[in-house]
Amino acid sequence: MKPMRMFLLLPLLVSTVAPLATGAAQAQTPAQTPQAQPSQATLAADVDHDISAVEKQILDAAEAMPEEKFNFSPENLNIPGDDYKGVRSFAVQVKHIAASNYFIWSHITGDPVPAFIKDGNGPAEMKTKAEILKFLRDSFALGHKAAATLTPQNMMESAVGSKSTRLHLAEFGVAHAYNHYGQMVEYLRMNGIVPPASRGKSD
Repeated sequence: MKPMRMFLLLPLLVSTVAPLATGAAQAQTPAQTPQAQPSQATLAADVDHDISAVEKQILDAAEAMPEEKFNFSPENLNIPGDDYKGVRSFAVQVKHIAASNYFIWSHITGDPVPAFIKDGNGPAEMKTKAEILKFLRDSFALGHKAAATLTPQNMMESAVGSKSTRLHLAEFGVAHAYNHYGQMVEYLRMNGIVPPASRGKSD
C-alpha cells in the first residue's frame, strides 16, 4: 500500500479501535462484576444455616422410620456376640437430640428448659411418632432463636449459666445433633430403609 493511502486510513482505524478498547475496559471494571458486590453474610445467618442443615437431615430420617419401628433398638436383633444391651431405641435417639437441643441452646437464649424435660433421654411418657416429631421441631426452633441472637460483639461472651461461649454452644448443638444423626442412619439401615439423604445416590 502506498504511504499516502496508509496515512489516510490511520484516522479511520483509530476511530474504530478506540471505542472497542474502552468498552472492554469498562466490562472488566471490578465494581460492575457480581463478585464485587458487598457480602450480605452474617454470623447469625451462617450459624442458622448450619442448624437448618442438620435439622433437615434429622427430621427427614425420623420421618422415614415407620411408627411401628420407632422403638427399634439393635438389641432387638439378638446378634451373637453383640454388645447392644441397653442402647437407646430409635425413639429415644430422637428424643435425646431434642432434649439436648434445649439443654444446650437455652443457655444462649436465656429461656428455661421446659419442666417436662427431666433428663437427656426426653420425656418417658412421650411415645407416639407425632409427639416425638413435634418435640424435635420445637427444639430446633429454639436453635434458630439462639442463632439469631449472635453478633460479632457477643459471640465470645460466656452464655447464661455456662462457662462456654455463645458461639461454641451454638455450634456444639449442631455437632451433637450430627453425631446422633449418624446413629439414626444405622438404625434405618438395620431395618432395610435407605436414609432420605442417600436416596438417588449410589449406595
